Amino acid sequence: MFRISVLLTVCLAATALGNVLSPEYYEWAGRIVGGQNAGTNQFPYQVSLRSAGNAHFCGGSIINNRYVLTAAHCTIGRTTGNTISVVGALFLNSGGVSHSTARIVNHPSYNANTLANDVSLVQTATFITYTAAVQPIGLGTNFVTGGGAVASGWGQLGANVGIPNHLQFLNTQIITLADCRNRHTTANANRVFDHTVCTLSPNGQGMCMGDSGGPLVQGGAVHGIVSWGIPCGLGMPDVFARVSSFVGWINANAV
Repeated sequence: MFRISVLLTVCLAATALGNVLSPEYYEWAGRIVGGQNAGTNQFPYQVSLRSAGNAHFCGGSIINNRYVLTAAHCTIGRTTGNTISVVGALFLNSGGVSHSTARIVNHPSYNANTLANDVSLVQTATFITYTAAVQPIGLGTNFVTGGGAVASGWGQLGANVGIPNHLQFLNTQIITLADCRNRHTTANANRVFDHTVCTLSPNGQGMCMGDSGGPLVQGGAVHGIVSWGIPCGLGMPDVFARVSSFVGWINANAV
């Protein structure tokens, strides 16, 4: 019953926000639970992806002055006219600079049924101007398993709680894929691919509904793109697209 009620709640929220995600994965879209308020200019690479009506639907990362890195399930089926990148914002209702979209590049091997290759690029129509509040982040190639990492985004604070206005962040820990698979059901373990990375947080902390595409950062580089998880902060691993597996594709297309 809990699963059904959560799924219904998220389906309604996703419809309102214009999110594009196969119905069976509505419960997996990631938002942050048990996080903290971000400080001014603490996450200058953070992007809020919004609809033409200014509704936040996903997160992203600035990787150069024309491209935002996000998840394919955030952008698949979306139009350039209905996708806006807001940079330099700490609050959803104020601040930041909006950039319209020139093109969207979804990974050609993205699979909506499994969320494999859940990577996308959004090219802004105008150059992103760097300031103290707006900076690119490097693409990660090697991370420390067992080491700390930080995720950020404007996510729901719980399964049946609204999204925060203030950008949130969560300190978490990267775990091995074997550990990640062992902690999930068999069906979900089959969706933990070698090109993903998993994190584990204490009960009451983790990702929740809606704000996929956001960054997982360690050592000043983005190593993961929020892809899916089990709602919400229940002590199950969260799953991210592994940036190092897609560096070649990203560099070839983000030019």
